[in-house]
Amino acid sequence: MTTTAIDFEAIKDKQRAGWETGDYTRVGNTLQIMAELLVEAADVRAGQQVLDVASGQGNAAMAAARRFAEATGVDYAVNLLEQGRERAAAEHLPVTFIEGDAEKLPVPDQAFDLVVSTVGVMFAPDHQKAADELVRVTKPGGKIGLACWTPTGMVGQLFKTVAKWAPPPAGVRSPTLWGTPEHLTELFGDRVEWTSLTKREYVFRYYTPQHFSEWFRQFYGPITRLAGTLSGEELREFAADLAEVARTFNQADDGTVAAPSEYLEAVGIRR
Repeated sequence: MTTTAIDFEAIKDKQRAGWETGDYTRVGNTLQIMAELLVEAADVRAGQQVLDVASGQGNAAMAAARRFAEATGVDYAVNLLEQGRERAAAEHLPVTFIEGDAEKLPVPDQAFDLVVSTVGVMFAPDHQKAADELVRVTKPGGKIGLACWTPTGMVGQLFKTVAKWAPPPAGVRSPTLWGTPEHLTELFGDRVEWTSLTKREYVFRYYTPQHFSEWFRQFYGPITRLAGTLSGEELREFAADLAEVARTFNQADDGTVAAPSEYLEAVGIRR
């Protein structure tokens, strides 16, 4: 029996098109607190070389730069890199942004004291290759810090809902596996000693479940792209499905949305 090889490059081309649709920064900027907490957990120091992988508009890179680290953000979505440059300029932060693929980072071996990713590298379709790259570019004794959505949290449910409308490519593992200690052990083995594995919650705050649905359909690139293929009753059903995710996890009692979503914050030492 033969197995069909997964065309990761074709998958990434489609992913890139998704992230370059809509305006992901309108969503990503709301997640800034996750990057601030991750950089603090990693105990970043002034002057350290820090790489933010799959940085998007640069949340973690900017968090590191605020602490006087020498920060670089890398992503394959050029529109997000440009928005990162605009953000950094507005805050007078000397962040460098470069175009690159998380599965083949355009940086030298063992070049960084700290390599981080907030809900970014988890979307690389070849999990093992992405993990290998994180190890490759981190100095021995340096740190790797990750913040990744868990399979059981609100975003995990959001992804399952989206998958009903647009099933993921065959053979590609769920990005939310990165939010489990077991998967990190599988990917990194004894190359990383995880010194901190902390379950945290990010709280999505919106006016209503419908507002959450509208915001993600308008700005969250992959969902924006999917919504653009739907019309009429299908689009209304899709919008309702997204709103139901927010409604299910909502803990607010005043009509607004305050919906916690679990993620795993992992910090480890590269051996």
